[in-house]
Amino acid sequence: MKVKVFTTLALLLATLGHSALAKVSQQQANKLGTELSNIGAQILANEDGTIPKYQGGLKGDINADPFTNIYAHETPLFTITANNYLQYTDKLSNGQVALFKKYPDTYQMPIYPTHRTASFPKAVYEKAKKNVTTTELVSGGNGLSSFDETVPFAIPNNGLEVIWNHVSRYRGGSVMKNFAQIAVQENGDYTPVKIRGLLSPPQYLADGYDANIDDNVLFYYVQQTKSPARFTGDVLLVHETIDQVSQPRMAWSYNAGQRRVRRAPQLAYDAPGQAVDGLRTSDQLDMFNGAPDRYDWNLVGKKEIYIPYNSYKLADKNAKYKDIVQAGHINPNYSRYELHRVWQVEATLKSGARHIYKKRTFYVDEDSWQVALADNYDGHGQLWRVSEGHALQFVNANAPWYIASTYYDLNSSRYIVELNSEERNAFIFNNPIRHKNFTASAIRRMGKR
Repeated sequence: MKVKVFTTLALLLATLGHSALAKVSQQQANKLGTELSNIGAQILANEDGTIPKYQGGLKGDINADPFTNIYAHETPLFTITANNYLQYTDKLSNGQVALFKKYPDTYQMPIYPTHRTASFPKAVYEKAKKNVTTTELVSGGNGLSSFDETVPFAIPNNGLEVIWNHVSRYRGGSVMKNFAQIAVQENGDYTPVKIRGLLSPPQYLADGYDANIDDNVLFYYVQQTKSPARFTGDVLLVHETIDQVSQPRMAWSYNAGQRRVRRAPQLAYDAPGQAVDGLRTSDQLDMFNGAPDRYDWNLVGKKEIYIPYNSYKLADKNAKYKDIVQAGHINPNYSRYELHRVWQVEATLKSGARHIYKKRTFYVDEDSWQVALADNYDGHGQLWRVSEGHALQFVNANAPWYIASTYYDLNSSRYIVELNSEERNAFIFNNPIRHKNFTASAIRRMGKR
């Protein structure tokens, strides 16, 4: 897929600077699969061996159960608590430190051996190697040219390129996802909002890629609210574009009470997410999504940090929401943290731009290009909200993705958590989704109670 965005070299240099031109030499590209993994991670172990050498991740198997805990025999190497976290601050985010201070009696991080499980299909690796010598940032960094589907910048030069890798990462093709979105009150009370989502890049639609309509589409997404009754029948439709400045995200909503479909241009940036009790912005979903144009993106560099990883306990079908969800934060007994190398990226709100978050810090896993942690700061520069993406390698789809995600509000002591352990058919990959599933008429039919 090649996005049809035209500009002059002079304009590119004026808007982005030399460092933003992502194309690398063939010599550099040849590091992929040798010094670097096929999508750009350091292959070698760290100096003390606490992060092992990358050996290809878990082998994909379409018939495998991704929720089988292959590390069930492991016990924590140690547990970080409010009593000892100062020993580990060099490997913690500001958000994690804030959670220890906020909930000193209950917040803990069990640290397990590190397993570099992320892996992808061969086609993803081939596209990453192709993109690294062809793809460029255009439209002030808000679009891509000569881009094929996923991982545009396996060897990134700046923070914006790292974020584009996250936004465009491979999620297993076409998928149906059933999950519970749970807004937890300060006292621990909650009511799960049950949601069914369909997601597919155009390349994986059952009726095939259509260059006439799919050329600037990163993926299609529709979500249908199943319960509780006050939300039942509400449907949201998104056509996520690659260049969101030249062609903004196209979104529609169906409100079951009003029985009509409306365009939803406001569904972007810091607009409240759907059914999240005001605890998450639209561009916080999936840790970060959408147009990056309101921020300046700085690549701080690589660091070693404890991040949620191989989170099988949260995927266990015997794990009940009432056991996972508690006041303040999820039950630490269901979490798993490992030491991994991440790219640290800082986003600072541009002068004159509007967003409720003045600064955002993202920690992006080098093996998967997924944001693992995100710290979000308010207009006064104070840490406000902390997000964690609890990851799992879906061996049946040969793709890493979140099995759960948490969004903590430090001011209100409330949070959002997305879980699916109680849901039937939590993830169905290779779902036969078609273009017609992502139309205004489709969501009208879906929304009828």
